[in-house]
Amino acid sequence: MTRNGGVESPSPRPRIHQTHPHDTPHFHSTVSERKLRRFNCFIFVFRLAAFCFSLSAAVFMIATKSGSPRWYDFSAFRFVVAANGIVALYWLFEMVASAWEISRGSTILPEFYQVWFDFAHDQVFAYLLLSADSTGTEMARQLRGVATCDSFCVQSDIAVALGFAGFLFLMMSSLLSGFRVVCFIIKGSRFHV
Repeated sequence: MTRNGGVESPSPRPRIHQTHPHDTPHFHSTVSERKLRRFNCFIFVFRLAAFCFSLSAAVFMIATKSGSPRWYDFSAFRFVVAANGIVALYWLFEMVASAWEISRGSTILPEFYQVWFDFAHDQVFAYLLLSADSTGTEMARQLRGVATCDSFCVQSDIAVALGFAGFLFLMMSSLLSGFRVVCFIIKGSRFHV
């Protein structure tokens, strides 16, 4: 019954049933939608750059000439190739997730899981890449003292430098995913607006 004694008409849309405090729909103005899209585009660009540098580092290390020492002869360089390859595969998945989020406005996984998945994996892979490139740097430095160091040394230096560049973009993306976790903890949403 309504206040004036009439019968309440049924709503054409079903009511929203809240099962969890984080399930409430968020209102976003046009300006905040643009800010969110821009923020997600920044994350996509950092992920794309990290993917390109990590893949380039792995390929550059693998593509040594046949006459010189090979990357698989040194455990440090095997670690560099493996770490950069794993990180490149992870970033390929994350770029797809970012493109999905930009185009659809939602995450692939439920928001709670996606925020923590991104942050945790960004941290783990950042440490993996940093340790691999640090190990590769030390091995490349030791090889410089050998008289037979040729184009392989230059190539290994470039591959390690590309790996460090990938780490820098991974670090920036990790900062943004950490920001999203903090926003999720404070506001119950990965969005800061």
